[in-house]
Amino acid sequence: MEILIISGLSGAGKSKAASFLEDMGFYIVDNMPAAMILKFAEFCVGGRGRYDRVALVYDVRTASSFTELFEVLDRLKSMGDQCRMLFLEATPETIIKRYKETRRLHPLRSTSASLTDAVSREREMMQKVRDRADHVIDTSHLSTAQLRGELLRLFGEAGEQGGMSVNITSFGYKHGLPLDADLVFDVRFMPNPFYIESLRNQTGLDRGVADYVFSFQQTRDFLDKLKDLLAFSLPLYAEEGKTVLVIAVGCTGGHHRSVAITHALTEYIRGLGYPVTESHRDMNRGI
Repeated sequence: MEILIISGLSGAGKSKAASFLEDMGFYIVDNMPAAMILKFAEFCVGGRGRYDRVALVYDVRTASSFTELFEVLDRLKSMGDQCRMLFLEATPETIIKRYKETRRLHPLRSTSASLTDAVSREREMMQKVRDRADHVIDTSHLSTAQLRGELLRLFGEAGEQGGMSVNITSFGYKHGLPLDADLVFDVRFMPNPFYIESLRNQTGLDRGVADYVFSFQQTRDFLDKLKDLLAFSLPLYAEEGKTVLVIAVGCTGGHHRSVAITHALTEYIRGLGYPVTESHRDMNRGI
């Protein structure tokens, strides 16, 4: 089991980091006292794989005794669990600016003379935690996408391509565009199997229809150019911070050409190393 403790300064991006880690497959628990971590770890072990990757947010709201947290960390490591701590920080100026922009109340503000004093006190209080951290990230000058990329580098599993998954769906234009599509490709220029009597009641997943669609040079050329475009653009979408990219391929009815192209694209993108799902929105509608 992998346990990650997310700690750091208020306003440094712990909540945002937790959201990204959740997208990467971690089970997130916020504001858990150190005394409960061992019990929770025992519960996770009995979860039959459901809680193999757990991230616990621990900050100044939870901290009553850092000694207790450090003892828990040592105990978990001695039990053979992979246990790491991530500490997020930012410059005082950056944190103060973020609190002013969001108009949220700093956790120590009610017992401090000013926001500046609260930020300074917390930094002193959390120094011992920072010293025990396995990874420290300064978010002062990181964009959202850069923070996500850094987390993926540190905690992503082998084979993850920027943490982005790709959903590809075929559709029929006569039934309307998919509302959630990021990229839409129109393949109505290709010869239509609908006009071949023996193929009309088949779909693009049937060998006969696929062979017909790809028997034309224009189809093969289009697919080659589309592959080049996606090989170039998918890493850029991932770098920008996109977690799910939806690609829609449309023909007139959504039964033949778009289905065959979608299926071929799915195999290609899977070969690039991205998690990919394939669906055919209108394939089973009446012709």
